[in-house]
Amino acid sequence: MGVLGRVTGVLIGLVGVLGLVACGSAPAAGPSAEKSLILATTTSTQDSGLLDELLPAFTRDTGWQVKTLAVGSGQALELGRRGEADVLLVHSPAAEERFVAEGAAGTRRLVMHNDFVLLGPATDPAGIRGLPTGEAMGRIAGTRAVFVSRGDDSGTNAREKDLWAEAGVTPGGTWYQSTGQGMGATLRVADDKAGHTLSDRATYLTQRDSLRLAILGEGDPNLRNVYHVVEMTDRAGDRVRTDGAAAFADWIVSAPAQRLIGEFGRAEFGRSLFAPDAGKAEDSLGG
Repeated sequence: MGVLGRVTGVLIGLVGVLGLVACGSAPAAGPSAEKSLILATTTSTQDSGLLDELLPAFTRDTGWQVKTLAVGSGQALELGRRGEADVLLVHSPAAEERFVAEGAAGTRRLVMHNDFVLLGPATDPAGIRGLPTGEAMGRIAGTRAVFVSRGDDSGTNAREKDLWAEAGVTPGGTWYQSTGQGMGATLRVADDKAGHTLSDRATYLTQRDSLRLAILGEGDPNLRNVYHVVEMTDRAGDRVRTDGAAAFADWIVSAPAQRLIGEFGRAEFGRSLFAPDAGKAEDSLGG
């Protein structure tokens, strides 16, 4: 073939490629762009540092890249409902059960648990140290001691509301303040105001050195804090990456991921900050 023929062939090839692009049939983006999922999860998994441990390992093991949206559990469920997240890692069991019953979510599996702690000034001006949680909440309200709530429809906020209800208290007034923010920010506000708050233990321990707040209440069975992974389905919208959701959910309940969860925090705090629970019956969990 002469030079003219080769040039003509190249031009024909270029026209063909341009035609594919114009028709939307250009080759897809590379593998890293294709294998990308959105995880909606709680601020406690981010503020505690757990995600920094888990997500790089998940990417190494599976090739999936993860974009994280760290919000309250209520907001995470809403992102799933709108098809704006592929998989959820949340800790608001009653709300999760209602959400799954709606039909847009797929499998919901137990992942891990830790516990909530009731915090306040080390001087304990309200006199609640060591009291049963319901009695402690009642005394905070009775003495109008400052209580700082997340107020963000998170799993922590949902548990706080349950505790007030169990204590027969409807909180309100100047002593009851809401941040509308995540756990880390709420801890800082409570500390600045020498107030009380409810926190998951992991976030408190990872920030304890910068706080004056002390644990005044712990150990009640109703302070257990349980996390589930929830896969979204295409019933929530055609943008949902069901393959990514399944990959993350399968991985986080696998033996390697559960070992990472069980070891997280042990070197620094002498104890694991989360107990791995995959495959267990929920009613068998400890505090």
